[in-house]
Amino acid sequence: MKSINPATDETIKEYEIMDDDTIDKIIRNAAEAQEKWRKKTFDERAELLRNVANDLKVNKKEYAELMAREMGKPLPQGESESEKCAWVCNYYADNAEGFLSDQTIESDADLSYVTFNPLGTVLAIMPWNFPFWQLYRFGAPALMAGNAVILKHAPNVTGCALAIEKIMHDAGIPEDLFRTVIADVDQTQEMITHDGIQAVTLTGSTRAGRAVASKAGSVLKKTVLELGGSDPYVVLADADLEKTAETCVTSRLVNSGQSCIAAKRYIVVEDLYDDFVELVKEKMKSKRVGDPFDSETDIGPMAREDLRDKLHDQVQGSIEKGAKCIIGGEIPDSDGAFYPPTILTNISEDMPAYKEELFGPVATVIKVKDEKEAIEVANDTSFGLGAAVFSGDVDHAEKIAANELEAGCCFVNEFVKSDPRLPFGGIKNSGYGRELSHFGIKEFVNIKTVYRA
Repeated sequence: MKSINPATDETIKEYEIMDDDTIDKIIRNAAEAQEKWRKKTFDERAELLRNVANDLKVNKKEYAELMAREMGKPLPQGESESEKCAWVCNYYADNAEGFLSDQTIESDADLSYVTFNPLGTVLAIMPWNFPFWQLYRFGAPALMAGNAVILKHAPNVTGCALAIEKIMHDAGIPEDLFRTVIADVDQTQEMITHDGIQAVTLTGSTRAGRAVASKAGSVLKKTVLELGGSDPYVVLADADLEKTAETCVTSRLVNSGQSCIAAKRYIVVEDLYDDFVELVKEKMKSKRVGDPFDSETDIGPMAREDLRDKLHDQVQGSIEKGAKCIIGGEIPDSDGAFYPPTILTNISEDMPAYKEELFGPVATVIKVKDEKEAIEVANDTSFGLGAAVFSGDVDHAEKIAANELEAGCCFVNEFVKSDPRLPFGGIKNSGYGRELSHFGIKEFVNIKTVYRA
């Protein structure tokens, strides 16, 4: 298993895949550690999670450099990711006890209430695009709830996975309670059905989500799936054009376009369409593509060359069907998995750019005649993770976000982002279940009714 620098194509390090017996032992040891962990108080768990948060803040530059090497994230974005992980750790250290306190419910019993018990060991199958955040946004609440965690990370960010394990252990989290496994696809499938695993969480593609859900369903294990997205950004006639264009471009290019909740489809009413396209073109052309270790870089390489090539095939496939490429659309003649900011217009329903997720710095702009058509096009997708609407009439836009857009996270005059205080997740092919807030910590507990006559 190799970790390759996507900016230089150089091999960083090779890792040996663990054998089946080693993985089995890790899972069984986690179960023993979890039995002790669940008996600790919330204050005891919180103290260790605050240690984790402190490490993430103090050593954010080191972790940003690791992310830059393994998956090409520009350094400032990596430092922000580490800080956000510290935030989510502190958030659950402060709030977990309140979220999971017993809830009395009136009934015909002398006493009836709901209590929340940990499920046991949760297998986390995580992606490469936010190699620290994806784990911590699940791991912080899971640990505070009393669970053990087994991390199976994406192969190209194995160094990040091992760094996360070390952070946990150095902070005082018991070594067997949180472990990273280095496993292949077949071994991961076997882990899902292992009797020492009680639940599974996956962030990844829809294809991977279906495979995990099917395997877990065969043994009736709880799953939470955060999958792909083709987020629509609806631009209405009374939107502030300058601010809207800036927000849309920022969202599309964050993490070099490799985000499930990035703006993928700009859906613009015809009155603003031409001006919007010109503004977006201008702003995208101003973004600097280059070395992720250069603090002036806005867009680093994509995480792997095969991912870059797939994106390019989707762009070219759309162009062959009639899409117009306003800027970008060509693979640079240089080392690394770089791809330029790209804008596609003249989009039709039969194109990859309309119906598939474009996971990279490529925006599609779709012209519609009015608000009604904009909403219809926004919802004409198999995905349902994030969506945004831009309008000068904030109250009206809020009603559209709340009642009309089919997605788990709907924002008004702002790009979609995750926040520890707010539930995060999708519908349709974007998965099910929620992470973050009090909803997220309750995904991997037994919500138990206690009735006393």
